[in-house]
Amino acid sequence: MSSIVRPLLLRLARAGLFAPVWSARIGEEWIRNAARLWEVTTDEVTALWDAMRREFPDADAGDVAPYETGLRYSDPKDHHVIAAGLAKRARCGLQQPPAVLVMTWNLKDFNRSEMRRLGLDVFNPDRLLSQWWSQSPAALRLALQDTAADAVAIGREPEPLETTLHRARLYRLRALVGQDGASVTAMASA
Repeated sequence: MSSIVRPLLLRLARAGLFAPVWSARIGEEWIRNAARLWEVTTDEVTALWDAMRREFPDADAGDVAPYETGLRYSDPKDHHVIAAGLAKRARCGLQQPPAVLVMTWNLKDFNRSEMRRLGLDVFNPDRLLSQWWSQSPAALRLALQDTAADAVAIGREPEPLETTLHRARLYRLRALVGQDGASVTAMASA
């Protein structure tokens, strides 16, 4: 996840809008890829990963390998991501299991028929955040208030929220925020 989307999602998780799920392998991949994309050391990204793990200790799905069995149609390199969702759902032990969504920009790697058969769904971040906006606009508005500071923290000049959302490829969310002009003005001046 980008330097804009990740902190936004963490704020939404803190607000209880969703419960993150990951595995050790997801963390290893994220550390490696984020360090390369952000052009920082793996130690810097590892520190962020460790902070997320401390803040959300229940997010770890544990051993996901048994849940990779039987996955056939999605990209084999992403079976562990699907397995993390399945493992977490199986371990929650509730009569009505929670909805499990995979959020990724790489939708093509996840076979929709296979995901539906497993009771999972896959969304790109923009679509999922836009869906959450319609369900809980106040939570999204609150979480978006620090987005300008997130952009400045990674070295950008202060910019309107809509510009930051556009850069982060959150086009649907940007349009929804744009329709809500009062909150845009308040966030842009923050």
